[in-house]
Amino acid sequence: MTKLIVEDLHLAYDGVKVLEGVSFQLRAGEVVSLLGASGSGKTTLLRAVAGLEQPDRGRILLDGHTLYDAAAGVNRPVESRSLGLVFQSYALWPHRTVAENVGYGLKLRSVPRAEREQRVEKALAQLGLAHLARRYPYQLSGGQQQRVAIARALVYNPPVILLDEPLSNLDAKLREEARAWLRELIIQLNLSALCVTHDQTEAMAMSDRILLLRNGRIEQEGTPAELYGAPRTLYAAEFMGSNNRLSAEVLSVDGEQVLLGGKDWRLLGRALDWLRVGDPAQAVVRLERLRVTDAPGPNRIQAQLSTAMYLGDRWEYLFHQRDLRFRAFGQTPLTAGHDYWIEFPQQDCWVFPEPVAA
Repeated sequence: MTKLIVEDLHLAYDGVKVLEGVSFQLRAGEVVSLLGASGSGKTTLLRAVAGLEQPDRGRILLDGHTLYDAAAGVNRPVESRSLGLVFQSYALWPHRTVAENVGYGLKLRSVPRAEREQRVEKALAQLGLAHLARRYPYQLSGGQQQRVAIARALVYNPPVILLDEPLSNLDAKLREEARAWLRELIIQLNLSALCVTHDQTEAMAMSDRILLLRNGRIEQEGTPAELYGAPRTLYAAEFMGSNNRLSAEVLSVDGEQVLLGGKDWRLLGRALDWLRVGDPAQAVVRLERLRVTDAPGPNRIQAQLSTAMYLGDRWEYLFHQRDLRFRAFGQTPLTAGHDYWIEFPQQDCWVFPEPVAA
């Protein structure tokens, strides 16, 4: 069952286009993340769904009911859209208790006191906050404040919950724990959620599907595994994961197999776009796909180790060969200044045409 439909959404500020024909659907019980760099339009898109921004064109439907339709002149206000909102700043009233913060929206909607207290109690219990009901925001940790903001969104029992960078105010360690907890909560409560984030790890961990936005358009849509393992464009390949990018010339093309050449090196790769012999190209390889060896072999480049950095669960190596620089991961310390042979798996060496300068 489809909960939310967005069709051909356009929005511009003073002639500057922010959204250019965005369309997608959110199914019941699904988590969709809007992922992208700053300025890609992801927050504007979320705010347009919430009713905080008015698009110039397009339609937004929730459970078959129109929230916005430019052609029909429909634009329902925020308060009548019945969507749960969790802001990046949490936006908690400092002078109200946890229970008062969670129930304040119900009070504005004239929900009877007995029902209001019952719904607040249930929302706090769902998020493990019942024992904090009488505390004030300044008496809570960042993680607890985040849960209060989510409880306030859930108290309405909304058909869709909108999350704007919900974990960005937490430190790295707590953020890692919180995303697992939030994903578990969404599954347990069978929520439908639309989430904005610039953190690809957060998007992959929490989402059923990801919409990668670029310059107000959807660059690629798919599951986390599809975006990470099967990018369709150079931008999508580079945005996800930790990568090496090699500039080269196309020396030969045989179906998907492409032979690339640079100064003193040759590599076989897999074309993910149309290429011709002689074209300049870009190869993208995930760091974890490279293999460091001590001997020459197929699809290997000889390079010198500049330095090795210990990351706890692995080592990160920096190699150079003339003007070529690239990184790799491994499990053992290596000797700086020594030469090694680095293998580039052909199927994981994705080749795209050199992008045309804007």
